[in-house]
Amino acid sequence: MDKQQLRQYIRTKKAGHTQEERLRESTEIERLLEMHPYFQKAHTILAYHALPDEVQTKNLLTRWSGEKRFILPVVKGNDLELRIYKGESNLHTGAFGIPEPEGDAFTDLAELDLALIPGMAFDPSGHRLGRGKGYYDRLLARLRPYRIPTMGICFSYQKVSFVPTEEHDIPMDRIL
Repeated sequence: MDKQQLRQYIRTKKAGHTQEERLRESTEIERLLEMHPYFQKAHTILAYHALPDEVQTKNLLTRWSGEKRFILPVVKGNDLELRIYKGESNLHTGAFGIPEPEGDAFTDLAELDLALIPGMAFDPSGHRLGRGKGYYDRLLARLRPYRIPTMGICFSYQKVSFVPTEEHDIPMDRIL
C-alpha cells in the first residue's frame, strides 16, 4: 500500500471502533505509558491533546501535570509551535478543533526528556505515517539534534507490518 491507501485503511479500521472502545484502550495505553521507564524518568514531556480518533491524553495530562511539565503543540501556519500546558482552563480550540495551550512559545528543546507522538500507523521498525500535512515530520526534524526519546502512541489496529517511508521520515524509538 502507498501512504494514501494506508491512511484510508486505518480510517476504515478506526471507523469500526466506538468512542467507548477508544477510551477503554486509551486508558490501558496510559497505564502502560505510566509504567514505562522513559515516562517515569521524564520531567518535561512533549505530549499532544488528542483528536477524537486518537489515543486520548486528557486524563494523563490532568493526572500528571502536578509532577511533570507537559509541552503541547500549537498549529502555526505550516508548523507546530510548542507551548507549556498549564491545565485545561488555559486551552482554546485551535486548528482542526484541537485544544491548544495559550501563552508564550516553548523554545528550549534541549529540556525535553520525552516526546509522545501520535500517528495514523506505525510499523515494527518505528516508522510513522502521519495525516499527510507533515507537521510532526517538521517537528521531529527540529527535535532530532537533541536526541530526545520518541514514543509513537497508537491503538493496536494502527500497528501495521510496513509503513512506506521517505528520506525525511524519522522513526520512533518506541511504539506504545
